[in-house]
Order: sequence, then structure tokens, then C-alpha cells
Amino acid sequence: MKELSQLNLPDDVRYTTEHEWGRQEGDKVRAGVSDYAQDQLGEIVFVELPQIGETFGKGEEFGTLESVKAVSELFMPVGGEIIAVNDKLKESPELVNQDPYQGGWMIEIRPDDPAELDTLMKKDAYLDMLGGQG
Repeated sequence: MKELSQLNLPDDVRYTTEHEWGRQEGDKVRAGVSDYAQDQLGEIVFVELPQIGETFGKGEEFGTLESVKAVSELFMPVGGEIIAVNDKLKESPELVNQDPYQGGWMIEIRPDDPAELDTLMKKDAYLDMLGGQG
């Protein structure tokens, strides 16, 4: 397990209390799980993602991550319509472990309310939350 100081937590993404992240990219939000989440889960062996066109509210479950340790639910960082999924994860789920913010992204969302992203934690607040989880 990584120490908090070793985690890759980009400044340009927002974080949820369930360890998902969202990044504004034009009029869409790209999302996945944080470096902390993938580190805690260990080796990711399977990723279940939604279908393009499905809609979910903020905080609703949109899929699952299966690791050698456990199965974990994935929750929407913002509400909206799924407009893209990372199909590379079907063949290479380990991308989530290797690069959770670039190659290991999971979904792209057309947000119902773009301001919802602003309600998520910035890096410092997320680190503070993680520091209290020991």
C-alpha cells in the first residue's frame, strides 16, 4: 500500500467520498477511480461499465470493479448521461492500476448540472479526508 505522500492526485480533478474522480473536459466530465482506490483494491481483474446512453444521478452506482481482493461498486461523481466508456478496460483492466487518470479512465458523462462537479473535493480536501481514514 502506498503512503498518502506517494499517491498520484492531480490538481485538475475533483474527488468524491467514495474515491471516484471527475475532470471537466469541454462540455463533458470524464471519470474514474482515484489512485488511492486502485491502490487499496490491488490488482484489478475486471471492470463492469454501463452502456452508452444510460443516465444516472449523482452518487448512483454505474458499475463495478473486481480485484483479486474484492468487488467494489462505482458511483457517479455527477449526474448525467453516459456518452462514452473506456472499452480498453475490457481487455486490459490493469490500466486502472497503471494509470487511473489517463489510460484507466472509465466513463464520460454529459452532466445534467455541470455545477455538480464544483461540489466535489479538491485535492487538499481529499487528502485531508484520506488522512482521517487510518
